[in-house]
Amino acid sequence: MTRPITAGVDGSEESLAALAWAAREAVRRGLALRVVHAWRFQPHEAIDAPFAKDADTQAQWVRDGLAEAARSVTERHTGLEVITDVLDGGPAETLVAAAADAEMLVLGSRGHAAVVGFLLGSVGQQVIAGATRPVVLVRAGDEPSAEAAGREIVVGQQGDPDDSAAALRLAFETATARGATVRAVRVWTLPPLFAYSPASLKLLDDAGGLEPFEKKALGEALQPWRERFPDVHVVEHVEMGSAGQVLLSVTGRAQLMVVGRRARRTAVGARIGSVAHGVLHHAPCPVAVVPHDD
Repeated sequence: MTRPITAGVDGSEESLAALAWAAREAVRRGLALRVVHAWRFQPHEAIDAPFAKDADTQAQWVRDGLAEAARSVTERHTGLEVITDVLDGGPAETLVAAAADAEMLVLGSRGHAAVVGFLLGSVGQQVIAGATRPVVLVRAGDEPSAEAAGREIVVGQQGDPDDSAAALRLAFETATARGATVRAVRVWTLPPLFAYSPASLKLLDDAGGLEPFEKKALGEALQPWRERFPDVHVVEHVEMGSAGQVLLSVTGRAQLMVVGRRARRTAVGARIGSVAHGVLHHAPCPVAVVPHDD
């Protein structure tokens, strides 16, 4: 089954930036674009306007707004197949369901400045934590120039090869569509044991440290994707430190940041991990959050 790229639109500046990003990506990949708006009628008695009190009028107003948003991309990309859907339901559950049928779901997110990055509200967090397909967050003000040649697809790799397979797949597919380089980043830290055992630390130093092992692990994780995408240039980046901080340190050269995600269930619902959360809040470029292949 060929999945479309799906963009969630609500008329805001950030959602229109996400729509424009999704349209460009759909053109590059030769896919259809699905534009959705999650809506449920809510009468507003205090507002003296037809759309505020009448469900049919409000629904037509929503459809007109969605059609106008779709026209903004069909005028730029004349050959692009665009499907529009007004979906009945709350935003979080509706967008999670829409993501299940999509190659990726693209959403907008407000950001104050390059240092602050995305404002990830409760809906965005619920969608990212619940979606079974990649979710891309695009900031208001995102421009096509950010996808210029020479900028990279940066992807975080951790654990065994299977742990990051889904994120690496998206990174290589995106790099292929854009003719971009993949920068694969693996971050490591010393196990707590070494903080309390100088003798163990000396043995580690004598063995050349952990970095050679980390480089080998990254190489093994990348090998199947290098074979599958032989034309993609790959930069291997291994560094000791905090995963979130190291990933953010290379966003200046990134046109897209790709991070993996395992949802964590809590008493108040699903939550994403600290690395994905930190990157989302501070990255100046679009961020793709990819669920782990279970």
